[in-house]
Amino acid sequence: MSRQLPPLAALHAFEAAARNRGFQRAGEELHVSAGAIGHHVKQLEAWLGVPLFQRMARGVVLTSAGQRYAESLRPILDRLADVSEAARRQGEERVVTVTATTSLVTRWLMPRLGRLRDRHPQIELRVLASTNAVDLAREGVDVAIRLGPGHYPGLKVDLLMEEWFSAVCSPAYLAAAGDLRGPADLRRYTLLHDEPEAKLPAEMNWARWMHSCGVPHPGGSGPRFSHTYLSLEAAASGQGVALAAEPLIAADLASGRLVRALEHRVMGPYCYYLLRSVQAESNPLVHAFCDWLVAEAGADAA
Repeated sequence: MSRQLPPLAALHAFEAAARNRGFQRAGEELHVSAGAIGHHVKQLEAWLGVPLFQRMARGVVLTSAGQRYAESLRPILDRLADVSEAARRQGEERVVTVTATTSLVTRWLMPRLGRLRDRHPQIELRVLASTNAVDLAREGVDVAIRLGPGHYPGLKVDLLMEEWFSAVCSPAYLAAAGDLRGPADLRRYTLLHDEPEAKLPAEMNWARWMHSCGVPHPGGSGPRFSHTYLSLEAAASGQGVALAAEPLIAADLASGRLVRALEHRVMGPYCYYLLRSVQAESNPLVHAFCDWLVAEAGADAA
C-alpha cells in the first residue's frame, strides 16, 4: 500500500522557516527567495488542511498546529539526513584512492589496472598523480606509493619495490649503435635526462650511474625532460638512451618497445614504499588493494 506523503520540498521549506522563524532567513539558508518559501508553505498547508503560520504585518508566526508539526517533523528529517549520509558513505566505501608519481602511475600502475579489475571488481580505484607530501587521512587518500628512505612516522609502511637502474633505448637505436660494450661507450651517444619527480637529494642520474660503473661523466649534456615517462617516450622513438628504474620499464622491455643498451644495472639509493594511515588499513578494500600491489611488485622481482 502506497504511503500518503506530503511534498518533500514543501516539508524542507517549512522546517527551515519554522527553525529560522521566518521566510526570509529560511530562503537565505536554502538559497531561494522568501516568496518561494512562502509558496511551499502554502502548498503544505493546503495538503494538510490546516494553517501552519499566521501571517502578520511584520512577518509570520507559527500557529499552535504549526509548532507541534515542526517539533514532530524535525527528528524525522534529522533521521532522514542520517540514513541518507550513511547510504552515501556506503557508496564511497567502494572507492580506494591511491597517489603516486606521474611516471609510476603511467608506466607501472596503469598497465596493471585490468588485472586489478579481474581480481577485485568490487574496488573502484581513484588515482592521483602527485609527488606532494599529503596528510593521508585529512585529504581523503587511502594509499600512497612514495620513493624515499622508508621513514614515515605515524603511517603503516611496507617496502614495495627496490629501484634498479638500466640504460635503455629503442631496438633500432641499439642496432645502429653497434659498438656498445660497456658504460664508457655511452658517452659517444645521446643521453636523455629527466628531472627527479620525488625531489630527493641523491636520486639517480647519469653522473651517479656512470660513477657507480667506474666511469667519470659530467652528466650535463643531452635533452632534458620534466618526467621520466617523457624521456622514455623519447628513447622509444629513437632519440637516444634513457636511464630509468626497472619498475618504469618492465612493460616496454617485455613488449620489445625498449631494450637494455647494456646489461649493467645499478641499485638506486631509495626504494618505493607503500604507505597508508591506520584508519585506512582497517578498510578491507584498502587491505585487499595493498596486498594486490605487493603481489604485483613481487611478480616483477621474481
